[in-house]
Amino acid sequence: MGGLLVAEFRKTLTTKLWWALMIPAVLLAFAFSLGWGAFANGLDEVLGSSEMRLIAQALGISTGTLPTGLLAIGHGINVGLTFAVIFGVFALAGEYRGRTITTTFLTAPNRVSVLAAKMITYVVWGAVYGLAVAAVSSLGIVFSVNNSGLPTAAQWLWVFAASMLAGVLSTLFGIGVGAVWNSVVGSVVTLVIYLLLIENTLVLFGYGQWDIAWLGAVLPNGTMNGIVGAIGAQAFGAAGVKLPGLEEKTQWWLQYIAGAPGAVSWWASALVFALWTAVFFAGGWLVNQRRDIT
Repeated sequence: MGGLLVAEFRKTLTTKLWWALMIPAVLLAFAFSLGWGAFANGLDEVLGSSEMRLIAQALGISTGTLPTGLLAIGHGINVGLTFAVIFGVFALAGEYRGRTITTTFLTAPNRVSVLAAKMITYVVWGAVYGLAVAAVSSLGIVFSVNNSGLPTAAQWLWVFAASMLAGVLSTLFGIGVGAVWNSVVGSVVTLVIYLLLIENTLVLFGYGQWDIAWLGAVLPNGTMNGIVGAIGAQAFGAAGVKLPGLEEKTQWWLQYIAGAPGAVSWWASALVFALWTAVFFAGGWLVNQRRDIT
């Protein structure tokens, strides 16, 4: 296993892919957190001063010290981790495309050990992606959010930890999708369209037209985003333990502003997304036990 792990790390470090995807990930993470940070500063105007006072009173703090930065940082992290998903796709599907999978399988004791080595390697890479996008997203809200609205040290630590967890699961999710699909192009195009367009449209339409508030709590993109986004929502009493007097509509829109519409809590989002990841990863694992490599 040690040799397989060394080989997997060499495969990633000797190619341009890891930093070619990291660059747009951190740039978009910074841009989104910066833009949403500026938006979060005007939250009084968005929700109405009476609702903001209600939230602040229920939390036992003044309106001006609400951690609005937590509502913005999740957007930067979430869009950045889309590239972690894409990076994961290349783990196995990329080897089939480059026709290196035959050598990989034939020089290893068995296919199970190869997939296990890839999983361990990309767990590390997922954590790196999560750490990187959390760092630049933090920088984005520092530049755009008033000092009084920045997270506390403890909240920032939670965000970094949640981002690394989301990065690990996102990368493994990408491996699973790529392994099942066995196509880099097909997997990437499908994932990007689904994660950024289809599911977001479905969640917004579902709530606006059918009053279905829980879609984001069960679908892949919503649960991936909810790992970090729900931390911001929970800080405003819009997830986890609901604040008394907080209307359902206000709660959902606070979740949306935090990047986690429908989220119950960060740990529930992590659990559901881990189930999605396990389903695709197990499916890819099974498919590749029988797939012809000649």
